[in-house]
Amino acid sequence: MRLETRKLLEDMRQACALVHGFTAGKTLADYQADALLRSGVERQFEIIGKALGRLLRTDPQTAAQISQYRRIISFRNVLIHGYDVVEDEVVWDVVQRDLPVLHREVEAFLALP
Repeated sequence: MRLETRKLLEDMRQACALVHGFTAGKTLADYQADALLRSGVERQFEIIGKALGRLLRTDPQTAAQISQYRRIISFRNVLIHGYDVVEDEVVWDVVQRDLPVLHREVEAFLALP
């Protein structure tokens, strides 16, 4: 695996872990009530999406093996450019449903030699 690929995957892994840590033991209501928590989670999703976008440009074969990679990149773009239409429920659903899958996939890639 190329060094740049490994670095981008590691950036994604770290961001996934941070979101998990930020949201552990939290509920949607906690998330909605805490502007700092929302900002932190959204920032990590921005990092994930940007790293995956760079991975798509530098190593499209690896990026394409990440489930819903285009959707993840699009989600980042909504967070950045459509900040005024971001719905807390959607972000929370991504945290609960999609982030664990991405985290497992990224860790599996990083376990490869």
